Amino acid sequence: MPRDAEIDRYVERMGGALTEAGLPRLPSRVFAALTADDDGRMTADELAQALRVSKASISGAVKFLAQVSFIHREREPGSRRDVYVVDEDAWLNALQRTDQTYAPMIAALGVGLAAVDPESSAHRRLVLARAFLEFVTEEMDGIAQRWLARRADLEAGFTS
Repeated sequence: MPRDAEIDRYVERMGGALTEAGLPRLPSRVFAALTADDDGRMTADELAQALRVSKASISGAVKFLAQVSFIHREREPGSRRDVYVVDEDAWLNALQRTDQTYAPMIAALGVGLAAVDPESSAHRRLVLARAFLEFVTEEMDGIAQRWLARRADLEAGFTS
């Protein structure tokens, strides 16, 4: 199978996996395409061509990916063209967005707890849900630190 066909296969497979995990389809494919690009940098035109979609559809996809910290936008020096860049720490960045991801849910659970009977099954369920999200939030820093140590080990292997 030619290399371009293999990359297309990866993009569709990873895009599908991310879609199955709950991300919208086109942003999933855009993210996959950027991860497979050698320098992880593509313009909207390049993404549209690679994914065989309109340039206009790329706009919404990259906006979504930037909001969830998977990519960022840069300007090409001396140009007005935007380049979309996948960060090598995209997964870590997304994981560490606990203030945007979990804080609103924790706050909503607090509202729910105030609304339900403290003796009810609903109260117990909401207490457990809030405690779980607070636990996950607290654990994120430790996970991030352990990942950074493991990443350093992996990076050392790349330079050997």
